[in-house]
Amino acid sequence: MNGLPAEADVIVIGAGPTGLALWAELRRRGRAPLTIERRSEPAQHSRAAVVHARTLEVLDVLGATPELLRRGIQVPIFRVRDRDRALITIDFRAIASRYPFTLMCPQDETEAVLRDCLGKFGGSVTKPVEVVAVRPASDGLEVEVKGPAGGSIVKARYVVGCDGGHSIVRREAGISFDGGTYEEGFVLADVRMNWPLDRTEVSLFFAAGGLVVVAPLPYDQYRIVATADDAPKIPTAQYMQRLLETRGPDKELAIIKELLWTSSYKIHHRVASTMHQDRILLVGDAAHVHSPAGGQGMNTGIQDAIALTEPLDRALTHRDENGLVAWAEARRANAKRVVRMTDRITRAATAGDGAPRLLRNAFISLIGHIPGLSRKIATQLAELEVN
Repeated sequence: MNGLPAEADVIVIGAGPTGLALWAELRRRGRAPLTIERRSEPAQHSRAAVVHARTLEVLDVLGATPELLRRGIQVPIFRVRDRDRALITIDFRAIASRYPFTLMCPQDETEAVLRDCLGKFGGSVTKPVEVVAVRPASDGLEVEVKGPAGGSIVKARYVVGCDGGHSIVRREAGISFDGGTYEEGFVLADVRMNWPLDRTEVSLFFAAGGLVVVAPLPYDQYRIVATADDAPKIPTAQYMQRLLETRGPDKELAIIKELLWTSSYKIHHRVASTMHQDRILLVGDAAHVHSPAGGQGMNTGIQDAIALTEPLDRALTHRDENGLVAWAEARRANAKRVVRMTDRITRAATAGDGAPRLLRNAFISLIGHIPGLSRKIATQLAELEVN
């Protein structure tokens, strides 16, 4: 295939935010990874929209953070409600970070910022190129790919799978992806609407029919995420309006003015049995997927990627893989922690009506009155407890 080298030290498969962050940081360190992507154009819409404090900190090294701050909205409050009743307030202004807030910035904007960073470090994504197979070879791996110009084989010392929950790299390595799928379906929509609450708050509403999360986005938009078993494949504005009316604020209703984008999907909770097997490494959704509760997914993936670059650089220079082993163990432990945390939030939010709902609300309200606990939760959500 024209445009592909015969070999590369590192092949990064996937150019979403995780792959782009890995690629940019390797370039900054003087490496020249081959980065391939099956899509010909970047996604215009995406599920991820939260950039947490720890992610902003690790992206500082690339110079990406100032532009992300310019494009996003700083939201310091996360509040859990049962209709109009506030159950607990998580205030990110109390966390120990240069960025004491959540940044609401859609994933396509984050990807654009990371692509712009590459202008400083050189290189480009090779696309559209699809991986067909990954095979062991002498001192590394062979990656068979195909694209518009045909197929070819590229040798690599290491292959990093940043290719999402359906990772072909993980499949080719025979690495299991253990976990399950939530029974509840989810819907997502970006809208413009009259919203009665302040735009400094992300609101998670509990209701008898299920949960709904409303978060402000740039350009006077809002992101709505809700559980919904009966959702059409492409939910309508009327459908989303009904969800807000039955689960959101009751005293003053939200009114959707324009539906910009919508989707319905199922949520999985899975963690790969390992993130490092021989010369294969798994990062981001290729290694772990979970509920969107808490907005952890894209953040965990970017942090996986930035943390990988130092031990990978050392392995390439000194043929010392001890750092890769330690990275895989630490990041997998963090992934399991995130899956547990988001699973607890999701199951609490879908507790149902009657006595379970009353008990849940009482317990959450109690937590909110324990000194220091709200700050600890904010620190965990911001992923500041992760090294």
